[in-house]
Amino acid sequence: MPDSDPVPPRGADLKRPSVARVYDYYLGGTANWAIDREFGDRVLGRFPLLRDIAVSNRLFLNRAVRHLTKLGIRQFLDIGAGVPTAGNTHQVADELALHEGRQPDARVVYVDNEPIAVAHAEQLLNKEGDPMRHEVIEADLRKPDELWREALATDVLNPDEPIALLLIAVLHVAQPDENGTEIGPAAVARLRELLPSGSYLALSHITDDGVPDEVQDKLVDLKKMYDESSSSDVIWRSRPDVQALLGDFELVEPGWTWTPEWHPEETGPTAKHIDFATPAHAVIWAGVGRKP
Repeated sequence: MPDSDPVPPRGADLKRPSVARVYDYYLGGTANWAIDREFGDRVLGRFPLLRDIAVSNRLFLNRAVRHLTKLGIRQFLDIGAGVPTAGNTHQVADELALHEGRQPDARVVYVDNEPIAVAHAEQLLNKEGDPMRHEVIEADLRKPDELWREALATDVLNPDEPIALLLIAVLHVAQPDENGTEIGPAAVARLRELLPSGSYLALSHITDDGVPDEVQDKLVDLKKMYDESSSSDVIWRSRPDVQALLGDFELVEPGWTWTPEWHPEETGPTAKHIDFATPAHAVIWAGVGRKP
């Protein structure tokens, strides 16, 4: 680890690259360590498009938050939020409120099970957050009832009002139980049950279904690299399997799309513009649904 790397928080695993920290590296963040950057550079050497894919996914998060805020949502539960970087959920919501001449009022609970992500989120919120409206907790998606209780215990979220649940680029990371069985879809189904009526679920997920042949080949290599080297295995679900994660929620227009195609008009004024040869080169399938 180079001298410039900060001392990691207690509990951080620096023996293998972390999916969250490598993603931070792709986005140009600073909460990553030598082992993450070395792995990220190897990945980008094989699949340089991945950095643009990561940025496009981040822009989807920003657009979803802006759109849902305009629909009247004022509560966000951001699970697998990762390491804080530009355009965090509370920043986007507050920026829109100020632009509309409103006092910022969005409430956000960030959730992650990566100690470094949680520690950096705490630092960010201590510096610029509002403790009455913003909180971060360390919790596990694989234990949805426990996660839900801890999120409500912050007193930031009101379970009687609609909440936007954000699962952005989370579920293509494997969620095994103690027996190694993948329980991600079941955990999401339970969270859908817990959400109050009128809530929303915004979701994005890598897929190898419907992508160009040359990109599909790269995704095969990418999965192998992550499964062999990183702290977590990855899963490329088909588009129908990704869509099933919304259950019976009513799709928000324009429905399921590649990340660049979901409400591009909601892109923030200072956001980086990403040009793909085709929208399918973004490889991440995205959608938002509303609970009846």
